[in-house]
Amino acid sequence: MSLPRQRGLTEQAATTAVDQACRMLRLPTIRSQFPDLAETASREQMSYLGFLAELLLAECDDRARRRSERRIKAAGFPRDKSLRKFDFEANPNIDAAMIHTLAKCEWIKKGLPLCLIGDSGTGKSHLLIALGTEAAMAGYRVKYVLATKLVNELVEAADEKQLTKTIARYGRVDLLCIDELGYMELDRRGAELLFQVLTEREEKNSVAIASNESFSGWTKTFTDPRLCAAIVDRLTFGGNIIETGTDSYRLATTRARAEQQAVG
Repeated sequence: MSLPRQRGLTEQAATTAVDQACRMLRLPTIRSQFPDLAETASREQMSYLGFLAELLLAECDDRARRRSERRIKAAGFPRDKSLRKFDFEANPNIDAAMIHTLAKCEWIKKGLPLCLIGDSGTGKSHLLIALGTEAAMAGYRVKYVLATKLVNELVEAADEKQLTKTIARYGRVDLLCIDELGYMELDRRGAELLFQVLTEREEKNSVAIASNESFSGWTKTFTDPRLCAAIVDRLTFGGNIIETGTDSYRLATTRARAEQQAVG
């Protein structure tokens, strides 16, 4: 299908032609914003080249936004958490400058690991999701998963002769975020399968984990000492370790709110 071309189109005919062309070329942003941008261009007496640049940049910006949204959705984050909403003042254990440096994603570019270690309520899961979101917005493929869910999926895949395919799928993403590592004891088979995923990603693609246990306590999760040591090695070699502390600022915030209500 081709559009009729002629000079001297009326305003209505020109608008119709632009609309049809945008549909054919799949330019939804230009199609929706063209009338407003055309009015602005006329009012500000833009050059033809300037007007064209505004149209194309609007389309590019919107496409980048939609791609970012798709990557964030594909990551499977359970909640919307951002660095902007993180209260660094509530937890002095966390170095805000370091977190914002990590948000630049150089460690992901280098395939390095990240460990967030601390008790419940200290912000480690928030930071894990927020940094994963920053990575998705920067163009990296990200996947978030709970440790127990990942292990269960690997066990099922092994039973169904799909383990190689599943490990390869987890190996392809640029950043794998594993949350709640250390909450439950893993049997030897589950621990070995998780180890395979980490080995697949070693020194190629980044892994970020959040755990409520210090490394010395990981023997409760990975009961085989040698396997535990190997997993710790893969999750720490060349990477960043951030300790979020033991004092739950979430609990402290709840208590402070309750005290204010009692006083009021």
